[in-house]
Amino acid sequence: MAAPSNRARVTCVVNQKGGVGKTTTAVNLAASVAAAEKRTLLVDMDPQGNASSGCGVRSGTRERTIYDVLIGAVRMEDVLVETEVPRLFVAPATQDLVAVEIELVDDPKRALKLKEALAPVLSRFDHVFIDCPPSLSLLTLNALAAADAVLVPLQCEYYALEGLTHLMATIDRVKNGMNPKLEVDGVVLTMFDPRNNLAHQVADEVKKHFFVFESVIPRNVRLSEAPSHGKPAILYDVQSKGAQGYLALARELLLRHDAPAKAAKKKAVGVRR
Repeated sequence: MAAPSNRARVTCVVNQKGGVGKTTTAVNLAASVAAAEKRTLLVDMDPQGNASSGCGVRSGTRERTIYDVLIGAVRMEDVLVETEVPRLFVAPATQDLVAVEIELVDDPKRALKLKEALAPVLSRFDHVFIDCPPSLSLLTLNALAAADAVLVPLQCEYYALEGLTHLMATIDRVKNGMNPKLEVDGVVLTMFDPRNNLAHQVADEVKKHFFVFESVIPRNVRLSEAPSHGKPAILYDVQSKGAQGYLALARELLLRHDAPAKAAKKKAVGVRR
């Protein structure tokens, strides 16, 4: 289901298993979509703040962050930071975000705080990506409640399949409760090593049950180096296999969602005439 044409499509990048390339995917996919001249917002919902630093927003450099937004101290627009990538903005996070669960423990609408905060700025963007923490916490629930779709980065190893089953169960609970429009966009294979037979076996198994993007993200040293320079891969080394992988993923994502929306809009305009 596409988001309404007058507001951003919100995608949360989530996997409760750590070390699968989740933040790398959130940062580089958002940057690649922005490079396609789409107004893009990356919301960092991980207390580690790696998505923020990966876009050049270092910890301690911002007085207000997504934590202040979630507790209602400031508006979302007050924390947005422009990055080196044209059209890419970040709502940064710090370790303060850990305290959100305690701050909101008595609030009956605690799982809807991000959705409410995003609503006023959605018309300013074409796409919003949310980087989630590697756990199924209140922060992740806020992301799922605010999203139109879920994108799951998956490293091709045995335990990843088990974690995927638990994640899908959580998504179903959110869909049956607070966000009935939530859909799974698909799975993107990350850190893929074509020489590894297990990687191919896991990929084949996942494809039996889920939509898997054709664009595959390879293991790539330049992808690993880029965050230490505070840059997405397309700024650090656009010719690297990692950067090219995310550019291909962005093209695939936009082709699936933006092209049909444009066609529907054009058809509607024709009918009115």
